Amino acid sequence: MTIKHAVILAAILVAHPAAGHPLRAEAKRSPNIVLILADDMGWNDLACYGNRFHETPNIDRLAKQGMRFTNAYAACPVCSPTRASIVTGRYPARIGVTDFIPGHWRPWEKLVVPKIHNELPPSEVTFAEMLKSAGYVSAAFGKWHLGGADNYPGHQGFDDFIVTGGRHFSPRFRTTPKVPIEDGTYLGDFLTDQALRFIDQNRERPFVLFLSHYAVHIPLEAKPALINKYKNKQPKPDGFVNNPIYAAMVEHVDESVGRVTEHLEKRNLADNTVVIFFSDNGGLYQRFDKQGPPVMTNKPLRDEKGSLYEGGIREPLIVRWPGKVAAGSVCDVPVTSVDFFPTMLNIAGLIDQVTPKLDGVSLIPLLTGNAKLGRDAIYWHYPHYHHTTPAGAIRRGDYKLIEYFDDGRVELYNLNEDISEMNDLAGAKPDLARSLRQQLAKWRNSVGAKMPTKNPDYDPTRAHEWKRRPRPGQRKNVKTKKKPKL
Repeated sequence: MTIKHAVILAAILVAHPAAGHPLRAEAKRSPNIVLILADDMGWNDLACYGNRFHETPNIDRLAKQGMRFTNAYAACPVCSPTRASIVTGRYPARIGVTDFIPGHWRPWEKLVVPKIHNELPPSEVTFAEMLKSAGYVSAAFGKWHLGGADNYPGHQGFDDFIVTGGRHFSPRFRTTPKVPIEDGTYLGDFLTDQALRFIDQNRERPFVLFLSHYAVHIPLEAKPALINKYKNKQPKPDGFVNNPIYAAMVEHVDESVGRVTEHLEKRNLADNTVVIFFSDNGGLYQRFDKQGPPVMTNKPLRDEKGSLYEGGIREPLIVRWPGKVAAGSVCDVPVTSVDFFPTMLNIAGLIDQVTPKLDGVSLIPLLTGNAKLGRDAIYWHYPHYHHTTPAGAIRRGDYKLIEYFDDGRVELYNLNEDISEMNDLAGAKPDLARSLRQQLAKWRNSVGAKMPTKNPDYDPTRAHEWKRRPRPGQRKNVKTKKKPKL
């Protein structure tokens, strides 16, 4: 028996102490869980977070019915690591997936970045596997980005899945397994259709649904009617990048949320369903190689996807749980994507101690009105080149420290007073900076974080050139200068 199977068996025994004997019917069915994940959606892309150009009535309604978090974070500023953190409850550095799969690199930069796993290691226990022990049926529809066909959701405990890749309109997106799709179908609509099908097929038992959109990730593609709506919308508020195609994509995600929540209501499931809405990393202002038009802005947050500034990691998070979460409530306590896994375990009545080391903590105390989590700090490890150089970060209380690995410098910010991270306090508060830096280093050691090393081929004249990281067994060809697509 593998360690992974032993963990799942332990969970079964915890959930059902009389396993092996007929189970008694429970007086009340465990709550359903619906996790809707947007791709590259920024903290302020939603109207309920202050955007004055995008229209998101369904997500705004969700916020009015539940709790809106103002300090919610992705575990990484790019997609694959955050997704890994969501399905395992563990920091990306502990898992070994610290960049998007397969990642890219700069062959002639100062540092050689560490290699990553090109899949979610099969030994990792997912929330689908754990919730199965509590009688849940599970599904994952949409973007996976945690490995190839041998490591798709079906190999990680999900009972129903369709993985998609490509672009936003058929026939330019593909599905695994293959599903007949009418040409011109919008990917977001297709994924939502699958979600509604799954809900209908499993309405009589507890279910967990992971609806993972590709929107609002580039390339910018949306339905013409909605694009025209935003082209003609006036006035266009200052301070935002009012891209009509991007705005339409945001509204398409909102439409999906509306269809799912309305369907739950029609099937009389809404009162016993926890709905979670989140994004995998910060919004993208422009491609990392500066090609293409501006897409959006994360202002007042600094920077964008691929950066450990707030614009790269602070996300919209909304949780609705009727009867448990106060309608219209707002939570300012810092939380992170590693917290979803233990939260789901608590919702399902499982004891999280039966799992391998979890880095997250259950959000139930916050959701039910207790303002404390008992956690000292949140950490990030992004030892890769993207919109900034390799770095790590820690947030403890109101203070956040960023440490850059290429030159050893640190930056310190008080996020309560300086949400835009414009006033570096490292020089003014050296003792605090030193303490946070030491705590960050201790955490890296505890999770086995891999660090970049000096590059013997460093060439400052070519340091800006990008290459996609070779997959295992693929020959490196650093002479190629073609820029990869994200």
